[in-house]
Amino acid sequence: MQAVKMYTTAVCPYCVQAKRLLKSKGVEHIEEVRVDANPEERMKMMELTGRRTVPQIFIGPTHVGGCDDLMALDSQGGLVPLLTTA
Repeated sequence: MQAVKMYTTAVCPYCVQAKRLLKSKGVEHIEEVRVDANPEERMKMMELTGRRTVPQIFIGPTHVGGCDDLMALDSQGGLVPLLTTA
């Protein structure tokens, strides 16, 4: 299973929805980076992704995007293969 990293905030319904979907696909651990608690991490997230909103989700080295992007990837059948790629 690929490592999953998610940039989040404390009160983000999209972050909760994304975590729920990932856990339903067998992800046991999500490395959460709280950008509301650490402005430097928000700047790093923006440099990496070009986006300001959360969540921003990485599966292994791949930037998936936000919650809508994750849901679209799953509906197209691409989430599980990305998670299980070695």
